[in-house]
Order: sequence, then C-alpha cells, then structure tokens
Amino acid sequence: MSGSEPLQVSDATFEEDILKSDIPAMVDFWAAWCGPCRAIAPVVEELARDYQGKVKVAKMNVDENAKTPAKYGIRAIPTLIIFKGGQVLEQITGAVSRS
Repeated sequence: MSGSEPLQVSDATFEEDILKSDIPAMVDFWAAWCGPCRAIAPVVEELARDYQGKVKVAKMNVDENAKTPAKYGIRAIPTLIIFKGGQVLEQITGAVSRS
C-alpha cells in the first residue's frame, strides 16, 4: 500500500489501526452492494491522498466485519466516523459531498 490509499481495516485490526492511531482517523463503513457507498468511494480515496500524514483514512466492509459497526451503532451505510484519541469526534451517515 502506498499510504495514499484508504487503509482496509477489520474487526481484528480496528483498535490498533484506528483507536490507537497517533493522528485523527476517518473510517468509511461500506458494503460492495451499496450504490451510495460506491458513489463516495472516489471522494474517500481523494481525501486519503489530500490528507496523507495528517488524517488516517480507512474503509471497513460491514458485510465482512459485524462487531465494530454494531459497537458504533451503524444502521445505515455509507457512514463515516472521525476518531481522535480513540474517541468519536463526528459521525456522518449517507452519501455527502466532499465539504
């Protein structure tokens, strides 16, 4: 991985990769069958490039990982959650613009 692409995280790696991150992290909770998830994927990839080294951008497939989405009450996708210091700073549900 080049570092400029979103990091793929799982239930097993979430704590280490996201909660213990020394920089803020944004996680895109998605699924392959989700049209709006596919629509925002290029924006998530762009954010990963633009904020490389400042914000860790990651993706979690909710079909392959049930524990973490359940823990954070994710009931609709796409959902983006921004974490800092292991805490949720902001949660955005649905396809939204880059701003």
